[in-house]
Amino acid sequence: MRLWFRSALLESGWHDDVRLTIEGGRIARIERAVAPEPGDERHAVGVPGIPNVHSHGFQRAMAGLAEVAGAAADDFWSWRQAMYRIVARMSPEEMEAITAFAYIEMLEAGFTRVGEFHYVHHDPDGSPYANPAETAERIAAAASVSGIGLVLLPVFYAHGNFGGTAAQPGQRRFVNDLERFARVHAASRQAVQRLEGATLGIAPHSLRAVTPQELAALQSIGSGPFHIHIAEQTQEVTDCLAWSGERPVEWLMDHAEVDARWCLVHATHASEAELERVARSGAVVGLCPITEANLGDGVFPATVFQATGGAYGIGSDSNVLIDAAEELRTLEYAQRQMRRKRNVLSAESGGSTGRVLLEAAVRGGCVALGGGVPLLRADAEADVVSLDAAHPSLECRRGDALLDGWIFAARDRVVDCVWRRGRKVVAGGRHLARDALEARYARALATLLA
Repeated sequence: MRLWFRSALLESGWHDDVRLTIEGGRIARIERAVAPEPGDERHAVGVPGIPNVHSHGFQRAMAGLAEVAGAAADDFWSWRQAMYRIVARMSPEEMEAITAFAYIEMLEAGFTRVGEFHYVHHDPDGSPYANPAETAERIAAAASVSGIGLVLLPVFYAHGNFGGTAAQPGQRRFVNDLERFARVHAASRQAVQRLEGATLGIAPHSLRAVTPQELAALQSIGSGPFHIHIAEQTQEVTDCLAWSGERPVEWLMDHAEVDARWCLVHATHASEAELERVARSGAVVGLCPITEANLGDGVFPATVFQATGGAYGIGSDSNVLIDAAEELRTLEYAQRQMRRKRNVLSAESGGSTGRVLLEAAVRGGCVALGGGVPLLRADAEADVVSLDAAHPSLECRRGDALLDGWIFAARDRVVDCVWRRGRKVVAGGRHLARDALEARYARALATLLA
């Protein structure tokens, strides 16, 4: 298979008249400054696919349903109760349908791989399914039918708060002890082995949900990516200080062997000293700017982290709005509002902010999802996105200006085609299976929200 682009963003920068030869799901060869030939599939602009480091696919079902003010001040904790009410009713079949629709939206937005932080393991009454991987297999099926690359992150969740506090009734579908979780994890491995290109990691939900002893035990299970929610909320910081005398990130860095295998999701309320330690460790921070804004979490100090050389990726988290470009735009705009300056995260004078954001998200995202070759180069997985150069926000632009137009000036329909491991899954801005999967999603919601 050969793809020819009038202009493409390769690892070495922008090049004109580029041909990618794809074999076995990888880029076998790149040619520059070549004319298109018969058999080439021709496109205007090619850029790398973006990893989505953090998703709860099932939460797509409640997008827009938690925007009604309650009697008391709304925050993350009140939103969480609304989420519990939804998940308490969701069947495995509905979970699969909802997650598959979320995945096609991700692909249409330019995401090509997803880290699925998967914690709904049991029946609605909390009883284990006969098949420990019942819901993991549903996630794998959603990835298969959509074509997205999957990094499945089974979540260990045992407690309701720091110090081993008992879990709440709303958490009963999530809770395992170490022995039962080991069965879930082993069965989940079988689920992903049947899916081409999929990998398995592990995810202690948060320091609230695991004890120090459990966290230590989890680090010996498997060798894949290791993700954890941390320091998302100020209340979490307060509770952690009361429990341990340390802040969440501080405690983690002191008591766990944090390295490039780790992704610290959110880390919104980390201090400068904590962020310096994270950067030195090689861990990636998983930022979810749309969800963090929606939940009122706060703003991650990205400029401080960037100055330390820290790596970050982006994720769609609650999937309240799935849009890779808007995640990057929201990240930059929040920094502008905090600092009352423009182009805060651009690397240098005259540099493109869009280019910096995109490349940081791709590089950090690849590390967070277990490696692979980032950007477009020979031997990389053929995860490629074509942009519509005729879109009004890209008209008459070249090079980095195309990225700035996409990220900061466009609303939708900039992504034209998407290939995951060389397989085309989006054409003309629409997923090839959108009609069928959208209808299935609608049927699931009709039952779930009845």
